[in-house]
Amino acid sequence: MSRYRTFDRSRLSILPLAERTNDLPLERWLSLDEPVPAFEHPDLATIASRLKAAQELGSTRLLIMGAHVLRAGVNRHLIDLMERGAIDHIAMNGAGAIHDYEVARIGATTESVARYIASGQFGLWQETGELNDWISEAAALELGLGENIGRRIASSSYPHKDLSVFAAAYRLGVPVTVHVGVGYDILHEHPNCDGAALGSASYRDFLILAATMERLEGGVMLNFGSAIMGPEVYLKALAMSRNVAHQHHRTIKNFSTAVFDLVPIHGDIHRELPKSDPGYYFRPHKTILVRTVADGGESFYVCGDHRATLPALRRAIIAAPEALETA
Repeated sequence: MSRYRTFDRSRLSILPLAERTNDLPLERWLSLDEPVPAFEHPDLATIASRLKAAQELGSTRLLIMGAHVLRAGVNRHLIDLMERGAIDHIAMNGAGAIHDYEVARIGATTESVARYIASGQFGLWQETGELNDWISEAAALELGLGENIGRRIASSSYPHKDLSVFAAAYRLGVPVTVHVGVGYDILHEHPNCDGAALGSASYRDFLILAATMERLEGGVMLNFGSAIMGPEVYLKALAMSRNVAHQHHRTIKNFSTAVFDLVPIHGDIHRELPKSDPGYYFRPHKTILVRTVADGGESFYVCGDHRATLPALRRAIIAAPEALETA
């Protein structure tokens, strides 16, 4: 037994979502034909062509993303990319699962920290805590965390499940993996959170991601708005897949990476900044754009709002006449 006192979660007051004010209502979510912010980038056509070439080869088309991508209202665009086969794996953090669930269930998501932290109510909402039960179920059934969330939403009667990336992915047989950090998400506040089940289900998702990485030769890895989780899980999964490939005299080095983010990168995106520059610590730059493609791959950087850049990439994929030669 630990010598230290732990917090007794049975003392918490957990309220229904109907009493919560949401910052993002249903109107936030774009339809496929709705106008989006104008955006152009010279590399979008090349990235789109690389994705088409990877699809023809059966190579990985991985999209790693932060939860803000869902908050940008582009769920339908993500679902359409999976339906077209342009994306065959999505990886996200725990917050992404929460936003997807809440939108599917109540047609809204996102609470104000400023509004609810003073009273200690932030994150403590009854319905959202149901995800903890699904995570425990995933561990018991030896399913991935994202897989079971998709399965559950797909079979639910939630009125807006057509907006769920997880449900669509489950229908299409596309893995959506969830890579959690303990204590990061509001689910971890709830009395029904089982840390062992959380770790088991999310670690299974990491192994599913590592298996996807084994097909990365000739493939594409996109990172949308994930400054830490994305680069870190990608790096470890790539190391694992390369380790096994090396034993069988194969390589995983000819592939493309692209980072889509809001942070401007100063200087050459294909070179690391010196440690004296704060930009050195922006992991998507040094990990995704430089180090992991240094022996044969190529990389691209697209700076802009996800509500503009992801629809722009989809348009480029639709417009791409044929695959260009891969690097």
